Amino acid sequence: MKCLSVCQPFAELIVQGKKTIELRKWNTKFRGEFLIHAAKKILNEDCKRMNFSPASLATGAIIGKVNLVNVKKYDSDEELDADEKKHHSLSDYTENKYGFILEKPKKLRIPIPYSGKLNFFEFQPDKIKNNDIKIDLFEEEHRYMWINHH
Repeated sequence: MKCLSVCQPFAELIVQGKKTIELRKWNTKFRGEFLIHAAKKILNEDCKRMNFSPASLATGAIIGKVNLVNVKKYDSDEELDADEKKHHSLSDYTENKYGFILEKPKKLRIPIPYSGKLNFFEFQPDKIKNNDIKIDLFEEEHRYMWINHH
C-alpha cells in the first residue's frame, strides 16, 4: 500500500479530518487510499499556531489512512488563500502549488513505527519487527471492514 510522509501537526490534522487538502510542489496521477506517515520532523511554529502540544504528537510512525480523490493546481496566491481552511498553510510561505484533495480519513488506534521517505512510497508490513503491532493492525482493519460492510 502507498504511504506519504507528512510533518506534524499536519499529519494529525489529516487523520482527524480537519485538513482535507495536502499541499505539495509536485503533482501525481495516483488516486486511491494511502497511509499517512507522521514524519520525525515537528513544525513547532505550526503547532503553536494550531494549539498542538508537540509532545502529544506521534512521529516516525504510520498514524492513519486517507483517500486521495483529486489534485487541484493552484495558479495564484488568491486561490491558495481561498482554500486556507482546508490546507491550513500560510500561502505566502509556500511554494506548494498542487493540492491533494483528501477524503475518508481514518486514524489508527496504535501508531506503527516506520521510517518515512520522500514522495509516495510502498509500505512493507513484513519489515515491522513487532508482531503485536502486526496483530493490532490486522484486527483493526478486520473490525473496520466488518462494521462498515455488514
